[in-house]
Amino acid sequence: MSRFARVVGVDASSTHLMEAKKRLPDAELHEALLEEFDTDERFDTITMINVLEHVVDPVLALRRAARLLAPDGILIVHVPNALAINRRIAVEMGTLTECEELSPFDIQVAGHRRSYSLATLTEDIERAGLRVTDTGGVFYKMLSTPQMDWLLENGPWKTGGFGWGRVGSEQKDWRAEFCRACYEIGKERPEDCNVVFACVER
Repeated sequence: MSRFARVVGVDASSTHLMEAKKRLPDAELHEALLEEFDTDERFDTITMINVLEHVVDPVLALRRAARLLAPDGILIVHVPNALAINRRIAVEMGTLTECEELSPFDIQVAGHRRSYSLATLTEDIERAGLRVTDTGGVFYKMLSTPQMDWLLENGPWKTGGFGWGRVGSEQKDWRAEFCRACYEIGKERPEDCNVVFACVER
């Protein structure tokens, strides 16, 4: 909250809101569906983080969010990328039939209704009557989420050796360095990233 004078959050999950309140005790939080939330207030910045892949009607959700923007406000829309490198690897391996397929993890754990690429995200934004001003990607993730979680937890990050840091160099937190490197490479290759985003104006 250090960068914003005021933070207002909306989520349909009371569990998520309780966790948010722990992290941002000064934020104003509302338990509601985005499509049903209403206020007379207008906002300079609205973020939709991992929302569109869950909702029944993504175009309606975008319109409802944009309606709450101040005249010069910006909407930042952030979704998982169907064309991420880990999903393309999964297709080559045969664990997915196509990049856009929703895996059992997507459906049963993450609760996704659809998948997005930068192109299809832009299409839904434009169908909502909005304008994309910028796009990008976040984090070059070459493994699935369960695989990445296992690697970060169980990889021999501290013991070193070939492939786990530079042999003979000063010791670093190689797990942190790996995550930092994936983030930096993601800036260069947004189309391969785990997440894609669009900055949007009315």
